Amino acid sequence: MQKMQKAILAKKIGMTQIFADNGVLVPVTVLEAGPCTVVQKKTVENDGYDAIQVGFLDAKEKGTNKPKKGHFDKAGVSIRKVIREFRLEDTSSYEVGTDILADVFTAGEKVDVSGVSKGKGFQGAIKRHGMSRGPMSHGSKYHRGLGSLSSGTTPGKVKKGKKMPGHMGNKKITIQNLEIVRTDADKNLILIKGAVPGAKGTVLFIKNSVKA
Repeated sequence: MQKMQKAILAKKIGMTQIFADNGVLVPVTVLEAGPCTVVQKKTVENDGYDAIQVGFLDAKEKGTNKPKKGHFDKAGVSIRKVIREFRLEDTSSYEVGTDILADVFTAGEKVDVSGVSKGKGFQGAIKRHGMSRGPMSHGSKYHRGLGSLSSGTTPGKVKKGKKMPGHMGNKKITIQNLEIVRTDADKNLILIKGAVPGAKGTVLFIKNSVKA
């Protein structure tokens, strides 16, 4: 597994637009990034690999089971809703209780953003795969149908991987090489140029771009 240089968890707030320094209007997605608190530090000696485990978004104690509560009590950290491991190249500067803030990234950096896309339910092949429709004029018996499913053989067989109607969205996807336009550590905000996966409130994983 390729290790990361730096990473952070963020919650999608929504989209807006801002003016860049050169006066160009830039569409951005506003993310509430961190603070992510280190809950556990894993080492090669104890766990077989180096990593840090971080918690994000405060959670109520009432809805937390005893093992999870004990895990946070041992770290001396308040209960968090989301837990994620970061396999970083260098974990020496991170200790239990350390906060990772939005300023871990700076404006102009390229990042990869991963999250669960919006679920769109059951959709036809035109919306799901971008297929073309048939004639919409009177007399046509083919409008938004799927069309041919296989070769004209006997017996016929639908080949594996055929694009067909089905469940659309609600999958983990990653958008690469997105540019960070602005960061604000005081307000825990990161502004990324363009769109990112998921609906408002989606928890996203941001790391330095692997192709930068």
